[in-house]
Amino acid sequence: MNPQRTFPRFILGISAILFASCSFLSTEHQQEDFIRIRGTTFIHRDAPYHIVGTNMWYGAYLGSPGSTGNTPRLLRELDSLNLFGITNIRVLAASEESAIRRSVKPAIQRAAGVLDDSLLQGLDFLLAEMAKRDMHAVLYLGNYWEWSGGFSQYNVWTGGHTVDPEDTSQGWGAFMDYSATFYSNAKAMDLYRQYVRRIITRTNTVNHRVYAADPTIMSWQLANEPRPGRNGETGAQNLPAFYRWIEETASFIHGLDSNHLVCSGSEGTVGTLGSEEYFLRAFQAAHIDYLNFHLWPLNWGWFDPGAWEKTLPQTELNAVAYINTHIALARALSKPIVMDEFGLGRDGGKILPGTSTEARNRYFRLICSVLGDSARAGAPIAGSNFWAWGGEGSPQHPDGMWRAGDPFVGDPPQEPQGRNSVFVSDTSTLRIIRDHARAMLMLEKQASSALHGSVQ
Repeated sequence: MNPQRTFPRFILGISAILFASCSFLSTEHQQEDFIRIRGTTFIHRDAPYHIVGTNMWYGAYLGSPGSTGNTPRLLRELDSLNLFGITNIRVLAASEESAIRRSVKPAIQRAAGVLDDSLLQGLDFLLAEMAKRDMHAVLYLGNYWEWSGGFSQYNVWTGGHTVDPEDTSQGWGAFMDYSATFYSNAKAMDLYRQYVRRIITRTNTVNHRVYAADPTIMSWQLANEPRPGRNGETGAQNLPAFYRWIEETASFIHGLDSNHLVCSGSEGTVGTLGSEEYFLRAFQAAHIDYLNFHLWPLNWGWFDPGAWEKTLPQTELNAVAYINTHIALARALSKPIVMDEFGLGRDGGKILPGTSTEARNRYFRLICSVLGDSARAGAPIAGSNFWAWGGEGSPQHPDGMWRAGDPFVGDPPQEPQGRNSVFVSDTSTLRIIRDHARAMLMLEKQASSALHGSVQ
């Protein structure tokens, strides 16, 4: 058991908020604080560690001293997450300025190799504050999708053209094909690696730690949801380049940083053309330390929020089957696996805080139960990050779409704001998350006692 990890998690009231703002880790303890892997289990401070986390892609944006910054809000968001037992946050650490209409603006990389230092200072601030709260970050270093610029923008910077998926003359299929050409574009990959090097070797301007030596960072993800392309022949043709990119990039990152874990950021088999064989081939690479999968019933056509009573039962069956498939794949590769995105929309497709979340609550209860039971039974499931933390944010417009200057929520700018966000006012959903966090912490205590008892 680890009292320093346990202490801030479930103490309610003002004392928790006060303590959460203080640094209670000694320098000596921080030096030994990196999360490692033993078998198919994460180990933190010589005890089992299960991710109980969320996604807050916009964390660096809130932490920035620039136009997007709101550090008082960021501090409140971290304190709120801490009180509900969330100790792991998956965060965007790369965005590229793009002509695509629904992409994030401003971007961390304004042009190839030209960085917005105010946003990187925001990432510095976020990591420094997470360290004070004994939280860990998973940082993704690119994106297959368009909303943060991503691979397609690297292609543009090396002589390509913009493909906007919302342009009806192009569409999603054309975008997916174009984004996947990144894996065989040597110039684009070189620009990407230059950026990755700058991030990993960066010195935090707040606490002066080099990122590669900062135990607040749990792991690096190669990208958000990398795919070989769309399903079918075009995606299959990209598989050799896709496999090579995963192996070489993971090795490159480990060459820069021997302290942190590396994973892919994959959706799972949905991200490998629906093939378990391709998934196993892609992520067997020695420098991929653990596995990922995501779960998106709406995007995959399982769930209709306007008819949730009818579509939720089959959605639940499909979700459990998808989880079980990926636990089996992790067992086959003898690696831990994390479901680092899962979410569900509000009843009726509504987006505003305070609207009904009955379907989401039922779905979250099921997911948390399956994950907890599987971990308790010894399966290689190492935790989850729900999508996404909307916190104090809220949609600002009738169409739900983000406009420059709007407060950030969990949903990226190409989606209706609030669709999958868990707001701080969603008390019924947050009780489920809190109870799951408590259950996973109890499991860690039991596993730690058994581990150290067997050593003795």
